[in-house]
Amino acid sequence: MVYYRAVGDIPAKRHTMFETRYGAPCFEEFIGEEGFSSTGSLLYHRSVPSNLVGARDWLPGDLGTTVNHPLGPRHFRLPELFANDTYRGNDLVRDRRLILSNPDVRISYVVADRPSVLYSNGIGDEVVYIESGRAVLESVFGRIEVESGDNVVIPRVAIHRWIPEDVETVGPLKAFVVEGAGHVRFPRRYLSEFGQFLEGAPLCERDIRGPQGSTMVTGEAADADTDVYVKHRTASGILGSVVTYDHHPFDVVGWDGCLYPYAFNYRDFSPVTGEILQPPTSYQILEGRNFVICNFVPRPLEYHPRALKVPYYHSNVDSDEVMFYHAGETAARKGSGIGNASVSLHPAAYTHGPGRQAYLDSPAMTESNEMAFMVDTFNPLELGEGALASDDPGYAGHWTRGRGVVREESA
Repeated sequence: MVYYRAVGDIPAKRHTMFETRYGAPCFEEFIGEEGFSSTGSLLYHRSVPSNLVGARDWLPGDLGTTVNHPLGPRHFRLPELFANDTYRGNDLVRDRRLILSNPDVRISYVVADRPSVLYSNGIGDEVVYIESGRAVLESVFGRIEVESGDNVVIPRVAIHRWIPEDVETVGPLKAFVVEGAGHVRFPRRYLSEFGQFLEGAPLCERDIRGPQGSTMVTGEAADADTDVYVKHRTASGILGSVVTYDHHPFDVVGWDGCLYPYAFNYRDFSPVTGEILQPPTSYQILEGRNFVICNFVPRPLEYHPRALKVPYYHSNVDSDEVMFYHAGETAARKGSGIGNASVSLHPAAYTHGPGRQAYLDSPAMTESNEMAFMVDTFNPLELGEGALASDDPGYAGHWTRGRGVVREESA
């Protein structure tokens, strides 16, 4: 994040002694990217933020992967992973099911109905897309209320938790989670050299919702030993630890800076449209190390009389393409079996696009109410246990259905 915010009580000058209005000392913490050389924030704690009193192992789920071989397109029916109310008792942190992964990014799906543990991702920033439900993201920076359609960005190491709300009326919290191995930022082409959104960018500062208010914990809980679940790197992979502080980390009286969690909704994204179909890059919202994220949103349709209104056939020369379908079957995927919360994987070196009839019918389309969340990775993705458990084995043949026998060759 690049926009300055100040919340709560902070001293007039940084790196100076500071007391609360009641005379109690505060302890300054810097959370910054790239050492001390990039974006950061200063937080003022009532307790010493480094006071640890214990640590133990945590196994953050099955992170094993399987190569997509023989190479082919895939369809994963994610709702099957939490069918028959198996989400009950889940939280958004510990009950994620890994779908796809490579050294740069891990993609998971989760359905939860309980408050999560306190959590810190020490590997990279997270982008959590809210499929449905309502929740409050509480962190050391404050509170953000989130709902269906929100893209929620949480910076590396920020201690936070998820609190689902109104579960009995709006249902559980369903989320598609992208965990980077580095930082996530808005595309540079949308920003001035000083970080302001440019005229013509599909988002602006008014669309971004930062933390509000305080998550201050008081009373006995403020001074009680408190566990924080941490995901961290090793030379050979990913591990989890539970570290215990001698206080609750939500003891921040104020903070300022340009690094903090934030959210924006796909409904606030303004797509670029034209006489003919615009490329997928015009729907980009974020970029990370070796991956980009797009929101495909409802749009006014193209107005050339013979314009294609579904994506033309394309080969992902440099990337694997992952689509999470927020609103069920799209025009391009008609007849493929795609539904709400389906995920398609179209790998590099594979040509894909709409069904034949969808392509031919598209110039007559008069409206688009489709929405999808896309991740393009520049290194190949492997299949996680959640993908294997929800795989649709017939997906690759849907392009040729109705045009004779589909040839199936054994490996």
